Amino acid sequence: MKSLWIDDYDENRKTVELKENIDTDTVIVGGGLAGILSSHMLTGMGIDNVVMEAKNAGTGVTKNTTAKITSQHGIIYSKIEKKYGLGFAKEYFSANQKALEMYRQLSNDIACDFEEKTAYVYSTDNRKKLEEEYKIYRKLGIDSRFLENPSIPIKTVGALGMENQAQFHPIKFINEMAKNINIYENTFVTEILPGKVVAQQGTISARRIILTTHYPMVNLKGLYFAKLYQHRTYALALTNAFDPNGMYVDENLKGLSFRNYNDYLILVGGSHRTGHQGGGWNELRDIAKSICPSANEQYHWATQDCMSLDSIPYIGRLQKNNTELYIASGFNKWGMTGSMVAAQLLSEIIADGVGKSSQLFCPSRSMMSPQLFVNLGQAVWGLLSFGKRCTHMGCALKWNPQEHTWDCPCHGSRFDSKGNLIDNPAKKGKDIG
Repeated sequence: MKSLWIDDYDENRKTVELKENIDTDTVIVGGGLAGILSSHMLTGMGIDNVVMEAKNAGTGVTKNTTAKITSQHGIIYSKIEKKYGLGFAKEYFSANQKALEMYRQLSNDIACDFEEKTAYVYSTDNRKKLEEEYKIYRKLGIDSRFLENPSIPIKTVGALGMENQAQFHPIKFINEMAKNINIYENTFVTEILPGKVVAQQGTISARRIILTTHYPMVNLKGLYFAKLYQHRTYALALTNAFDPNGMYVDENLKGLSFRNYNDYLILVGGSHRTGHQGGGWNELRDIAKSICPSANEQYHWATQDCMSLDSIPYIGRLQKNNTELYIASGFNKWGMTGSMVAAQLLSEIIADGVGKSSQLFCPSRSMMSPQLFVNLGQAVWGLLSFGKRCTHMGCALKWNPQEHTWDCPCHGSRFDSKGNLIDNPAKKGKDIG
């Protein structure tokens, strides 16, 4: 199992491991796209920083993305407008468009297959949702179109398009970006202490610490074990299929996503909360046979996404009054634009020196949401269930028969069949026995 993108990882790029104790202004823990972009932004502002990555740059969650760079994140703007008001919906759009524009600029100098595309959100059964979203688009002045019959081979009630969005090759992009930042790879962080990040090979002392580890490394500070849950999604890269002529995503979290890359159709779906049962690749393969029976599967992979309580990322101070620890998490399946938004916001907060951050993305915003009670209920059920225990907070693990892994239904940690750690927030493996 590997993604379409990882074949282009630059194995000849020189990497450096941490071998001593050092000092810096800002240390970034996590060398995925969010960490690398944060380093790039801080460096451009003249702020000394280093990145620490347990494996190699971009080979964690980032390599498994579908790599859509878009401000259209399903049905999001009507949701934000209802909960927080039109002003915050405008802020969300502006932040993501600013991120898209920065990708455009950087891609002028990086051969990463950057392509302009229209992004579409469709529905199979709820036209009203699309119409409500379309109204907010018009209020915000978003360049858009409504398709009655979108060019995908499934039955829909329409699709709402956002013009001038993009897609790219994330690993080709990271190969180049990682050459120009100070990054220690194969450097596993074991502990976060006041003013220090401890790794197996040494300690980095810093004024500020940014956590871009997908799921935050800290356990209790900020209550992220209640604010976040994780969701798995499956992908196939198919040849001899069709070109959807745009990037499509179902407004239903468990629906299908389509995009092309060169001669490949990337078909995504089979989603489920981590640690629960879902359709997975079996469901996707059945769908592929139905909608494009002559297609040939070339790659298959799965990804894991951190989901916030209100579908908006957590970007800023880990806690309201903590000026040392910062976070970027909860990208809700939109990690490409989310990573750039995080890098831009965090670098501005740090350069400002005061710590003023966006209210919309503030990690300390209200937790009151139906999803909070779902998350807490899941945690209680996991703690009271029998079975092998997760090394994070002790929930009972569930066997994932398609991926042959032990997955935590509470917070999303994953272990292979031998107990080796695959995905955080757990920090160590487990003796499966």
